[in-house]
Amino acid sequence: MRAEREKRAQILTSEGERDAAINLAEGRKQQTIKESEANRQLQINEAEGEASAILARAEATAEGIRKVAESIKQAGGAEAVQLRVAEQYIEAFSNLAKTNNTMILPQNAADVASMITTAMAAAKRVGN
Repeated sequence: MRAEREKRAQILTSEGERDAAINLAEGRKQQTIKESEANRQLQINEAEGEASAILARAEATAEGIRKVAESIKQAGGAEAVQLRVAEQYIEAFSNLAKTNNTMILPQNAADVASMITTAMAAAKRVGN
């Protein structure tokens, strides 16, 4: 009888250990699944946030371009564009002169008026 009790005790112990191992494995499985789902949701949220940011920048840029276009149509707008192009031209050459030892310049680089005329003619062609 004693041997029978020890045998049953060993069986119950082994079944308990087996059930515990199964429970631990199932817990790890569920943890892995939950971590994977959380990571997936994080990636989705980040992608949606980035998409929203890109869209907001695009809309802001489009609105800015519309306002510039409207301003150019106003009285003095073309002259303001000419002034801005001239300022940027001079600034660009100034920066080149500061950072480079060698510069390749167009034949008429000093003729700012010619450059502005060319830029404005190109702008008018694009506008039409």
